[in-house]
Amino acid sequence: MLIIDRLLASGIRFVLDKVAAAADAELNDTDALREQLLEAQMRLELGEIDQQEFDALESDLLARIREIREREGGPTVVSPDEYTITGIDATFEGDEH
Repeated sequence: MLIIDRLLASGIRFVLDKVAAAADAELNDTDALREQLLEAQMRLELGEIDQQEFDALESDLLARIREIREREGGPTVVSPDEYTITGIDATFEGDEH
């Protein structure tokens, strides 16, 4: 019974370590934040959000990128000139006319 308990505890520890590593990677993923920023910019251009909403999203996302860069010891200055739209995904739903 003791062996089974140790195996179970080791398995649970392994899974929790993997979950913690995945959460840490997600928290420190500047690429995902940049994608969210590009998505917000596209939504602005499509008229889905107004300039005020975009400005709020942009400042929040750029602040999060700065925090990650500070923790990593990289450059902390992030400006809108650092990101560009390299492509979009567009769908059309409706009549073909």
